[in-house]
Amino acid sequence: MNPNDSLYDNLGGAEGLHRLVEVFYAKVQLHPQLGPLFPADITPVLEKQYQFLSQFFGGPTLYSELHGHPMMRARHMHVPITPERAEEWLACMKEALEETGVEEPLRSFVLSRLAGPAHHFVNMPQE
Repeated sequence: MNPNDSLYDNLGGAEGLHRLVEVFYAKVQLHPQLGPLFPADITPVLEKQYQFLSQFFGGPTLYSELHGHPMMRARHMHVPITPERAEEWLACMKEALEETGVEEPLRSFVLSRLAGPAHHFVNMPQE
């Protein structure tokens, strides 16, 4: 991990982030609690996630340029997100980071950076 570079660059820029998002959503789609929350055609979700993470990790501001302010919690209110689902989402991301070869300490730093938003999106109590 190069502390002088953005997370976006540390993750391999556009190519690395696209790969991470693809591996991540393959895991999410197979997850028994997360998969049903997503549409059968996951392509638009992949693209928006890539756009958002690019911006969130210090790369191009693709999401805002195409969709306006992220307002991610508001955009996820229609999805039943429990604390358990937030943790499962993070677990899928951890697996995707490992599978794509993201090493420590970058892997833990990325997960800690994503933990805040993941838990901020919670809109339902534990089931």
